[in-house]
Amino acid sequence: MIAGNQLTQRLGLRHPIIQAPMASATTPALAAAVSDAGGLGSLGLATSKIEDAARQIQAFRQQSGGPLNVNFFCHAEPGEVTGTGAAMRRRLQGWYDAKNLGPVPAPSVPYSSFGADHVAMIREFKPEVVSFHFGLPESGMLQVVKETGAYIMSSATTVAEARWLEERSVDAIIAQGLEAGGHRGTFLGADPASQPGLFALLPQVTSAVGVPVIAAGGIADGRGVAAALVLGASAAQVGTAFLRCPETDMHPAHLAALEAARDDSTQVTKLFTGKPARAVKNRLMVEHADGETEVAPYPAQLSLVSPLRRGTAAPDMGDALSMWSGQAVALTRAMPAAQLVEILAQEAEQSLAALESR
Repeated sequence: MIAGNQLTQRLGLRHPIIQAPMASATTPALAAAVSDAGGLGSLGLATSKIEDAARQIQAFRQQSGGPLNVNFFCHAEPGEVTGTGAAMRRRLQGWYDAKNLGPVPAPSVPYSSFGADHVAMIREFKPEVVSFHFGLPESGMLQVVKETGAYIMSSATTVAEARWLEERSVDAIIAQGLEAGGHRGTFLGADPASQPGLFALLPQVTSAVGVPVIAAGGIADGRGVAAALVLGASAAQVGTAFLRCPETDMHPAHLAALEAARDDSTQVTKLFTGKPARAVKNRLMVEHADGETEVAPYPAQLSLVSPLRRGTAAPDMGDALSMWSGQAVALTRAMPAAQLVEILAQEAEQSLAALESR
């Protein structure tokens, strides 16, 4: 077994493996299976209504006595969005016409940033870990979350962001390389095109901060876990590899895309939500690659694209679907989540042992 460290001991983990909190794909069953297998199970609750988020936490508690990580977004609210995204609406009208959906609607905001209702829920359910994307909540709310005893984590895509998080007393920093699937966690305005991959970012972050660092981005097998540990990480956060587990909530087209994907199948785009996020390339991304600057503000862009999923049948089910995925998608395997945790741990141990014997 891989030796424990400050983070794994604090959270009671047998394996330095964290299942990424992928909003809309994670389920209580997935998180429970990972935590029971010795990793850290996570629920991506950023896009959920408060009552739905509470039900997910309760469902996890009914299935597992292990630690739980709940994740939220701390994006700036876009304000009034009704008059935004006019060029994007014109672009998408042909897609709406083809599906008999009528006019493209005015943009709306489908979910809010972390706020007082989320704080109240955390105070009620007291999850062991609370993690954030796009920075941190304002200091008063963050202090209340800390007072519940929660271990606080947040994503950084640059060294500057990692230092900013440490200055605000987070317990651990998630170093998110450019390879990662889903939304970039960027919050200090860095250009995604200049952000480093994980192998460049991780050692720089571990050298710059004194808190535990978690590696995220392009880790889909035990070799990646081992490499992250060698580069100074206390644990590896694995996302895309868990998407092919039966415990996830996955659209059939998304699953099919993961199974067929190669190393060059993903791309970072703003077209689905208005913020940069990595997904498997599909028709929407290809046909509107020149429309990245025309998106409605985050997350209002989602309200323009999501109706296109209605009434879609094979073989074009994934044409407008946000099929989030990291660059290591071709390494993913279909198996139960608990089995995947054990295999990742075994592969990591074997890789580290092979390194020591050279």
